[in-house]
Formats: sequence, structure tokens, C-alpha cells
Amino acid sequence: MKLIANNLTKSFAEKEVLQSISLEAQSGQAMGLLGRNGAGKTTTIRIIMGVFPGDSGQITIDGEKINRDKFKIGYLPEERGLYPKKEILEQMTYLGVLKGMNSKDARKSSIKWLERLGMTEYTNKKLTTLSKGNQQKIQLAATLVSNPDIVILDEPFSGLDPVNAMLLKDVVKELIVEDKIVLFSSHQMNYIEEFCDNIAILNKGKIVLSGNLKEIKRSYDRSKMVVLSTQQDKIEEFCKTSLNKMVVGLDRTADGLMIQLDSASKKNEFLSLLSQQNYDIDGMYVYEPSLNDIFVEYTED
Repeated sequence: MKLIANNLTKSFAEKEVLQSISLEAQSGQAMGLLGRNGAGKTTTIRIIMGVFPGDSGQITIDGEKINRDKFKIGYLPEERGLYPKKEILEQMTYLGVLKGMNSKDARKSSIKWLERLGMTEYTNKKLTTLSKGNQQKIQLAATLVSNPDIVILDEPFSGLDPVNAMLLKDVVKELIVEDKIVLFSSHQMNYIEEFCDNIAILNKGKIVLSGNLKEIKRSYDRSKMVVLSTQQDKIEEFCKTSLNKMVVGLDRTADGLMIQLDSASKKNEFLSLLSQQNYDIDGMYVYEPSLNDIFVEYTED
């Protein structure tokens, strides 16, 4: 199953929020939708969900205009959207019915997700009595109660401690294995890097970068090497004295000893010469920019 947003535009009054953006997401994969506040992410999500239409462009699934009665969408908003003074099982069942389920199946699915997320003790509690992290888990359970085909997660890790974040990671991985389309929006780039095969970066209503994240990283200069070793002093001295024609820069970073070669084509030669010295080396790798670095590069004013 492939979802394509093609040439979407949207204006509110005189403000053009989306300017002919296009992106696609494949079932069994997670796609990261990134951008600074006000870039157009939420507008894009709302058009996909059918909250309002775009001024032009279309949303298709497998080449056909999206039928939201056929393909269910589960949305976890950044701002919580549940009823704070209603009992949890009651409102989850209600939300399942709104998504087209009968009451019995909605209740059964709600109980299943409460069990999956370790929240059964709160079944008959009001949402307002729960901690921020547990409210986020209930919000996730409500998002998934209807077994949606498309899952949109907007800042899903907000308010979660490390243990609950790990639980949510497991759930996201399960959704991907189950061949759901997963759209992931977050400012926590480490989670995007962990889950998303593909990304699209929005800036001022335009897609400024999109594609496979690994391929995007590999497109950057690959002449920097990082060496992890307890003998950085000796390696640095060796580079300065014996490899000074090949090594044009040295820098100690939190990652390790950063070595700038004069050409990416010298990587294998450098590795061979360094390995002959029998230094105690824990690891060596080609430096690639983090997603955070890439994001800043494409969204800075």
C-alpha cells in the first residue's frame, strides 16, 4: 500500500501555508515528516486525514483517490485530545465506535490495548487522575483501538520516561511489521533516525529535502574518518608525522578522533596504514552527519 500526497497547496487568508508539496509513504515503513514550527506539517497531516481539503493537489492510495471510509486513519496529536473527566474505557470504546466499530468490538479492542500498554489498572479511572506519561499512553491506545491502516504519530514520545519510551518503540516496530503506513513527526531526531527509512523536511511550506535517509547521509562528503581508541595521542602523532600528506585535519570530538583526509578515495589506504601500527583501536568508521545536522542545514533562516 502506497500513500502519495501530490502537489498539495493550502492558503489561509493571504498566507500560503503549503506550496505544491509532494511526498509518499509506503506500508511496512515509517516516514518522518520534519520541519520547524509553522513549516506546514500539521496542515499536511490534516489534509491527509480529511479534516479539510487542500486548495489543489490530491491524496491517493495505490493510485486511487483516498477513500477514508475504506482506509482507517489513527492520529496521535501533539496536544492531547481526550476527555479529561470521562472514564478511560468508556471514552476509548466511544472513539472506536466513531471510527466505525460496533460497541462490542470497540470495547474488546480497547481492553486489548490497555493490557498491551500496561494500563489495565486505570480502566475505570478518569484521564485527569493520570500522570502526563500515562495520559500519553492512553492517547496512543485510543489512536490504535480501531486497528487503523494509516497511523500518524505527532511527537509520540512527549512526556514518556525511558521505560515507557521503550514500550512505545516496541509498539511502533509492531505497526511497521504489520504493514501499516506510519507517518512520524517529531523534533526528537534520534527517534526519527531509529524508525524512519524515508524523510521529508518542510521549510516555509515547501519540501526542501526528501528521500531515503541512508542515501541522503551517503551523499555527503565521505572523507572524514572517526577513530575510537585509548591511544588517541599516538594515533594523532602518527597522522601528523607519517600521514601528513594524506591527513589534512585532526580534531578530538565526543565521538572520537576526527580525521579529515584530503580525498574520500584515500579511505582504504588510510585504514591499511593505520592498522599496520598495531594500535589498540576499538572502532573506525566514516563520519556521517546526524539527522539533526541535516535538519539544521535545510531549515536555518
